[in-house]
Amino acid sequence: MRRAIYPGTFDPITYGHLDVLERATHLFDEVVVAVAPNDAKNPIFTQSERLALVKEMIVGMEAVSVQLLEGLTVDFARQLGAVALVRGLRAISDFEYEFQMAQMNRHLADDIETIFLMPNQEYFYTSSNIVKAVANFDVVRVANFVPPRVLEALREKFPAQA
Repeated sequence: MRRAIYPGTFDPITYGHLDVLERATHLFDEVVVAVAPNDAKNPIFTQSERLALVKEMIVGMEAVSVQLLEGLTVDFARQLGAVALVRGLRAISDFEYEFQMAQMNRHLADDIETIFLMPNQEYFYTSSNIVKAVANFDVVRVANFVPPRVLEALREKFPAQA
């Protein structure tokens, strides 16, 4: 079985994330979505809330599961017997960061590959950070970028803007 890890903060999970995940399911027998803590990104959702939202979004997706990520991603991948890390690339600006991360991961675990997948072009400019920035002023305007349940969760976080 070829298992991949799709790590991320997913704060919140967007249609872009789900598009990359769907693409990964065509390449691997199993994909584990690994919800990372990443306090440096100042998440608006707790790790438990993000885990719950991702679980709701993967209902019905065969061979996809979700777990909390603790520690280094490559160590987590090894523990689960994964052969690859899946990373989404939207724009050139993503590439430099992702390339550096992939090189470090290769240094730490050269038997685990990093696979870059691009989402559908309609999601190239969508990111969790942009979704949160817009939702902070007007939650309704991000409805095209997140699933309805995520929009509801954003309304709970930004009640004055709902």
